[in-house]
Amino acid sequence: MASPPSTSMPRRGRGASYDPPNRFAPTRHEAVDDGWWQQATPERLATEVAEERARSALAWNTSPDLPFDRSLNPYRGCEHGCIYCYARPSHAYWDLSPGLDFETRLIARTGLVERLEEELARPGYVCRAINLAGNTDAYQPLEAERGTTRRLLAFLLECRHPVTLVTKSALILRDLDLLSALAERRLVRVMVSLTSLDRDLKRALEPRAAAPEARLKVISRLAGAGVPVGTLVAPVIPGLTDHELERLMTAAREAGATSVGWMLLRLPREVAPLFEAWLAEHAPGRATKVMSLIRQCRGGQAYDGRFGQRMRGQGVFAELLEQRFRKTYRRLGFPGDVPLDTTAFRPPRRQADLFD
Repeated sequence: MASPPSTSMPRRGRGASYDPPNRFAPTRHEAVDDGWWQQATPERLATEVAEERARSALAWNTSPDLPFDRSLNPYRGCEHGCIYCYARPSHAYWDLSPGLDFETRLIARTGLVERLEEELARPGYVCRAINLAGNTDAYQPLEAERGTTRRLLAFLLECRHPVTLVTKSALILRDLDLLSALAERRLVRVMVSLTSLDRDLKRALEPRAAAPEARLKVISRLAGAGVPVGTLVAPVIPGLTDHELERLMTAAREAGATSVGWMLLRLPREVAPLFEAWLAEHAPGRATKVMSLIRQCRGGQAYDGRFGQRMRGQGVFAELLEQRFRKTYRRLGFPGDVPLDTTAFRPPRRQADLFD
């Protein structure tokens, strides 16, 4: 595993401490202190936003590990800056780094409602729930300015199309009117991600995501409005957050969550060295133990991306986590999810159809 460069340094409000090289770039450069004066690296980094005109809306997958086969991402990159984010490596496809670039150089996709309208109107389209986001958070801070997620929800409500969301942002409450209307027709399910109830640890792991108590309030508000809401305890980080598993599940259930799931920490590609650099800075006393436990769950490696293994891991420690989860699930009596309605879908009429 590659080690972080000597220029690695924490930035206020950011998760990553450096930019690992883009693995698709033909050349690489490395900063070296040769004794000559160099401009100091800024402690704070501003967020930059570029626009991309969408050529398509839906992204399709055949993964047996996922409960959906289609997703829609309004943004590329995520300002929440979660150091562990499995989506970081995707930023390399846009000639950007999975490190600081992923959380500071964002891409806002435009024209998504139009592209989605075209795709849902195709004669062979079969209605199944769309997972809104998945490679980003649809309610990251940029959404407050752009409003793309809200426009997509309004369009899906018009079409009576089911949708699922996973978020760690309180901004979702802005759209409570749309979510309530979707819920009345069994067209929406929300999962609120919880990682830790420790505010200081949360702040280091997920710098710009909502505080734990704010996420529990989101669960309570959504449940009170009749919106089906569950919790995703993710990622469970061995040696760092695994001891909170039962407390997180209990807090979510008391707030009104009707379902819960969990996922083991994933460290694909560039995420592994980024996470190790984070450990060295924020939890140096636990770093060796954490990485040892992770490797025990990953067949001796930092990551195992095989289907059936990547979400849960293997070995004694991973099996213990699963046993603890199941025992707590039964004790708390989560009711479970109600199936979403796919029968009410009304394909949108494209402009050309109006003259048929």
